[in-house]
Amino acid sequence: MRLYMSYFGMQLKSQMQYKASFLLATFGQFLTAFASFFSIAFLFGRIDRVDDFSFQEVLLCFSVVMLSFSIGELFGGGLASFSRILGDGSFDRIMVRPRSILMQVLAPNTDFTRLGLTIQAVIVLAYAVRTSGIRWTVDKMFVLALMIICGSIVFFALFLMTASFSFFLIESMDFLTVFTYGSRKFGQYPFSVYGKEILKVLTFMVPLALFQYYPLLYLIDRKTGLFYVLCPLLSLLFVIPSYALYRVGIRKFKSTGS
Repeated sequence: MRLYMSYFGMQLKSQMQYKASFLLATFGQFLTAFASFFSIAFLFGRIDRVDDFSFQEVLLCFSVVMLSFSIGELFGGGLASFSRILGDGSFDRIMVRPRSILMQVLAPNTDFTRLGLTIQAVIVLAYAVRTSGIRWTVDKMFVLALMIICGSIVFFALFLMTASFSFFLIESMDFLTVFTYGSRKFGQYPFSVYGKEILKVLTFMVPLALFQYYPLLYLIDRKTGLFYVLCPLLSLLFVIPSYALYRVGIRKFKSTGS
């Protein structure tokens, strides 16, 4: 692990060689992320509630998804270049090295300018927590932490699953970004807003609702019970098929000959 931390450190130092460029790119990510926040504020300037959720409740939901996505993207966003790595022969070299294949892919492709989105999400989350009107007990703080941690892992698993399809096509499947970047957009509202059928898909197939919608109901005192406390942990089951697809891809991989 020390080796990989050193690898990440070198990657950060290399990106900061041009400090002005790095800071401007990070600041750009920070500012761009506020577009979604302003769109929510604009909507609630004209209506009082969406699917019976108030502005403060939607903002809490939005900030959790944004922070989870930003952490997942910080570490897993580099997988977007996976098809290029497979096609140009870089993956052949990675496979013969006696280290974790996945970490060798992630470390040199980590984009630290994405920290701008993380900083913005933390600011919005702090504001949402303060203005939500929720009485923050120990169990609710625990649920909020679970939502963010499990959400980050689920988003990383989505990036990994999307990248793994490149093993079979030697090309990325752009439509799958609806579950990664699309989820960041649509996750700004509780998923029940999109209807019962969509909610079922996001519960049983791609478990975004397990760390976003159901624990939110517990935080705002609409639901009680252990299920709503621990359901973010159920979303981690999604890691199993994501990693399994990746392992199958590794076994089926054939060099492009580049």
